[in-house]
Amino acid sequence: MNKYAEIIKNDKILLQIKPFICNIPCYIVGGFVRDVLMGKTSTDRDIIVCCDDVKTFSQNLANNLDAHFIELDKINKIYRIVLKDKINYIDITVPVENDLEKDIKRRDLTINAVAFDCNKSEFIDIIGGIDDIRNKKIRGISDKNFEDDPLRLLRIFRFHSCTGFDIDENLIKLSKKLYKTINCPAKERVNAELLKLFEGKYTDSALLKLDETGMLEELFPIFKEVKKIPPNSHHHLDLFHHLIETVNQIQLKYEEGDDVIKIHLDNTSFGAVKRVAFLKLAAFLHDIGKPSCWTIEEDTGRHRFIKHDEAGAKLAVPVLKELKFSKKQTEYIKTLIKYHIYPSGLLSSESAGEKAFLKFYRKMDDNVIDVILLAMADRLSARGEKVTDEMVEKNILGLTNLLNEYILKRNEIKPPEKLLDGVDIMELLHINQGPDIGKILNALYEAQLNGLIRCKEDAVIFVLTFPI
Repeated sequence: MNKYAEIIKNDKILLQIKPFICNIPCYIVGGFVRDVLMGKTSTDRDIIVCCDDVKTFSQNLANNLDAHFIELDKINKIYRIVLKDKINYIDITVPVENDLEKDIKRRDLTINAVAFDCNKSEFIDIIGGIDDIRNKKIRGISDKNFEDDPLRLLRIFRFHSCTGFDIDENLIKLSKKLYKTINCPAKERVNAELLKLFEGKYTDSALLKLDETGMLEELFPIFKEVKKIPPNSHHHLDLFHHLIETVNQIQLKYEEGDDVIKIHLDNTSFGAVKRVAFLKLAAFLHDIGKPSCWTIEEDTGRHRFIKHDEAGAKLAVPVLKELKFSKKQTEYIKTLIKYHIYPSGLLSSESAGEKAFLKFYRKMDDNVIDVILLAMADRLSARGEKVTDEMVEKNILGLTNLLNEYILKRNEIKPPEKLLDGVDIMELLHINQGPDIGKILNALYEAQLNGLIRCKEDAVIFVLTFPI
């Protein structure tokens, strides 16, 4: 363990605060210690200090580090210091009931309850967290800790997704017993844990285990209907497991991807987690419109799901709103669901060609890579008896070429010039702001993509003659 102690001891941030804690009992706990023991890096450091005025201590430390001070929880005395790089931060608090051992025993999982004495440079492990990290085991500390804060139930599966560690059977049993309580925590907290779950490498496994407990349907009630769709001639899996496999295929495409794809999916433009998390969530939801569109042909017995892409895009909005996703995040997932068939449909169309491809690239804008990867994952997850290897290979080859062509030319591809805005339309039609404005703007953009409108004069005529 000396190697890991040296890593923590020589951490550049801890070295900066060392002069301020030499006479104060100070311990680093939680994720930073866990990650070091797993050979990973971390940018957030949770520190427990034993002093009478932890707020003043934190403020003085922030001033000396030229960092930003935030009071997170006045009652529980939790303070955050955000360093100048806006990447590293330190959360500072006092131990529960001024007792480090009690503080450790009130945490969720043993792997998150190893502490490090910053002055003595030694680990404090009173509940076997180091052995559980070594043995790749997710084990709880106390059932009561999960009863007190049911969000910790979701954290079990989030950490499984991120680490691949085996979940202790007692935690599975406890989750089955308490599954309905997952609706108690604030949805914003649930949202944060879900996104980290979808960001992990083992999301598909975590979702299956979450479903085993009953919690998945509590979080996504729409899956009660999804599970009613059986396998068919074009899908070797029932709909629920098709969606799980699509998530898995996205993860594989991410891991196999070149630098361009990895940089794109590692981007955090949608929030604190990587873009790939939102892509996998879109993959998980991409066929939720199928139950409402399900028909079976009498003569052939074929299962049909006409316009399930449009239905799914609409259904996703209230699902995501309930779970407190932002408008920007919701719009991204809605777009991917709505257009997940578009790339493959484009390739099989008689109009397939450079002009049609350019329209697709412009229409999808920043989401080209995402929607093509989703189309690939969808294809690879549907291998029914009517689907030959040749069909799959042809489709994947076409999608790969479509993706490579975009990557090659993406810097030259620009969206159509914005000819009119909402204010212009209101003035032209003498109408007030409302849903018709968005409808006209979308139709105008589509007409530009199709080459029907090339200048502002064309746009004005289009708006004046648009039926509303």
